[in-house]
Amino acid sequence: MKYPVKFAAGCLLASALFSCQKTPSTTPAAAPKEISVAFYNLENLFDTEDDPNKDDQEFLPTSESQWTPERYQQKLTSLASVIEKLGDADGPEILGVCEIENRKVLEDLAAQPALLPRNYRVIHFEGPDVRSIDVALFYKEGVFQPIEQTPIPVILPNATEKTRDILKVKGILNGDTILILVNHWPSKRGGAEESDPKRAAAAKTAREIVDQEQIKNQKAKILLMGDFNDTPDSKAITETLNANKNAEAEPYRQLFNAFAQMAEDKKGSYYYKGEWDMIDQMMLSKSLLTGKKLHYLPNSATIFNDERITEKEGKFAGAPLRTYAGKKYLGGYSDHFPVYIKLQAR
Repeated sequence: MKYPVKFAAGCLLASALFSCQKTPSTTPAAAPKEISVAFYNLENLFDTEDDPNKDDQEFLPTSESQWTPERYQQKLTSLASVIEKLGDADGPEILGVCEIENRKVLEDLAAQPALLPRNYRVIHFEGPDVRSIDVALFYKEGVFQPIEQTPIPVILPNATEKTRDILKVKGILNGDTILILVNHWPSKRGGAEESDPKRAAAAKTAREIVDQEQIKNQKAKILLMGDFNDTPDSKAITETLNANKNAEAEPYRQLFNAFAQMAEDKKGSYYYKGEWDMIDQMMLSKSLLTGKKLHYLPNSATIFNDERITEKEGKFAGAPLRTYAGKKYLGGYSDHFPVYIKLQAR
């Protein structure tokens, strides 16, 4: 494998330069390393080029929204300025994203001056979504080493209708194996009666992936992240996915929703019709709460609602500062706040 060879070579180099003596027992133990894991809905991050195989007509220089190269570059710069601060001053080690058009926009984002020193790598597959938007994962090379990456289709009740895949990535994070699922469930467009079964289908698919992993290993470390377009108390999340805020006292199949308490406290990542919705969330397997190696840092779940990425006045004051309000260009960041948690690796 590529990455183990790289690390082995590094160890040989270190041995040639320094003596390999045992650390004296009086030397203080190193503090556990904190690892930031974030998720951000990037709100229609499209390039400005017409792709005949995609429904991207709304995001072209000639469209009514006038999505020009200058506006595209401004959005990239703005998003990078947020991402570089998520979790800590060095940015997240793992970042899931959604509402991106293609791999090009991901690479353009990673190449921004604010992010280039972080050495982010990208995992992305072209998906079937009717709006031509996908999910993806950024990771810092040298911190996370992927060993499996697969798009998992979500089959909707109307099998001819398409939605985003769930991105399944398994890898080594600071010496421990973890499975990450990046989600973007169907929206509430059309109302509850029409849309609830779609999110139930996405929840069922995610649960099946988790079950398959836990059948092989009950102590598997699993992290789900995404824009679930449902609140933590929804049936799709609490029943189908089996996630809530009380996983510590439940069997291993129960998932811990790190953002459920925030929803109860009337906090949210998305503002709609005068209400806050906590639809951007992360769920963890019980093994990430009790693990001796990689584990969740209690109470680290955070909504990144920095003042500079919020509306300053009017009826939307305090809400995420969007790129567009309808067709009106605002020059903002996203209509969602990013969220993050921290893991500790001993």
